[in-house]
Amino acid sequence: MYRLCENKIQDWIENSSKALLIYGARQVGKTYLIREMLNRNNISFCEYNLIERSDILTYLEQADSASEISEKLAMYSDTELTEKESVIFLDEIQLYPDIVTKIKFLVDEGRYRYILSGSNLGVELKGIRSIPVGYLESWQMFPMNFEEFAIASGVTSAMLVHMKECFRKRLSVDNIAHDKLLRTFYYYLIVGGMPSVINVYNETRSLARIDAEQKNIINQYKADFTKYEQKNRRLKIISVYDNIPAQLNKQNRKFNFSMLNKELKFSRYEESFLWLADAAVVIPTYIVSTPKSPLEISRETNVFKLFLSDVGLLTSCYPSAVRAQIADMDPSKEINNGALFENYAAEEFYAACGKTYYYKKKTVGEVDFMIETDGSAIPVEIKSGADYKHHAALDHLLENYDFDTAYILSPNNLETTGTKVYLPIYMAGLIADCQKMDDIILPM
Repeated sequence: MYRLCENKIQDWIENSSKALLIYGARQVGKTYLIREMLNRNNISFCEYNLIERSDILTYLEQADSASEISEKLAMYSDTELTEKESVIFLDEIQLYPDIVTKIKFLVDEGRYRYILSGSNLGVELKGIRSIPVGYLESWQMFPMNFEEFAIASGVTSAMLVHMKECFRKRLSVDNIAHDKLLRTFYYYLIVGGMPSVINVYNETRSLARIDAEQKNIINQYKADFTKYEQKNRRLKIISVYDNIPAQLNKQNRKFNFSMLNKELKFSRYEESFLWLADAAVVIPTYIVSTPKSPLEISRETNVFKLFLSDVGLLTSCYPSAVRAQIADMDPSKEINNGALFENYAAEEFYAACGKTYYYKKKTVGEVDFMIETDGSAIPVEIKSGADYKHHAALDHLLENYDFDTAYILSPNNLETTGTKVYLPIYMAGLIADCQKMDDIILPM
């Protein structure tokens, strides 16, 4: 499967002398991509999974020096390693996050190159005594976005190039291309971006098997909740996670802790919510009181929406009949796709911007998203129904604040009215990432 972030590892292989840390939620494809890129570049490497290799984990915990670590890891390898060229890949390092502090000495020694990877590192690295600045490159890996899913589903490079050109030039997408991309998008709502689920989709097209694989991933997440968190907080974390689909089906989608228990307040569950966000399995979208850059300075910490990190995992909570209707794109069915559309948009915006926000004020109403790129705030409305040109809150916002552009995302084709740009919903990722589009090389 083609990943848009392949160039990040390629750049590290060709140009960096630092160690590389890749983190993200479980099952987003970290291990597979690392192996693929090393093999593609004909780099000899050894891989140690710290969950499977408790002997290596014990040794790392006891080792005293960088030379001792590198010598023993090379000796235990099933692959012949070449000094200054070969890579040692340590996977599942959440079991031993202190390796991050030791990496400085291993890089300084310079005998081998190092890649580290793991899940829940946003949680685990909080306890690290010091991050070796200047010795470690790191970036977060996300589920496959819509563009990656489209490529994996057989959408041609020419069609994706056409889509991006239409976005740049504010032109309507060719009708046949629009229909193809929109249908692919609705399949993406069901399948999501987890590589193992996309494999099942490509091989079987079976909703039942797709659902089974998604349930398996959710169970793995919950096992992580209980494995890596204090016993007295495990049930709280699971209850917050399980409640997200119901909360998103509310009209305003704001996460309300009283839905878990009428007597509970945010302060009782704050740590559990933050744990899920740090573990990269949920996306918090905070309310802001002022729709101006920098958005962070006006956000409220206790008012937010919670989205799942993958829209397919959200859709898996729906009855199979509803998922089948989503796949059919039948306009006669009264299906409210608003929560799914917003979850998808939150994923795209979060991956590009690192944070997502929304705006709400009594005199204005609620604007679904506020995102920030290049020092500018951009309002975005999400419309899943036929009334996509009815957006009173956005209109009120534009009456009170000046924006270069405001976007309305819906299933309809692209059109422009003044500063308002109506985009097909599948273009969400281009809004925040448009400045990077020229750097993306699509496969032939």
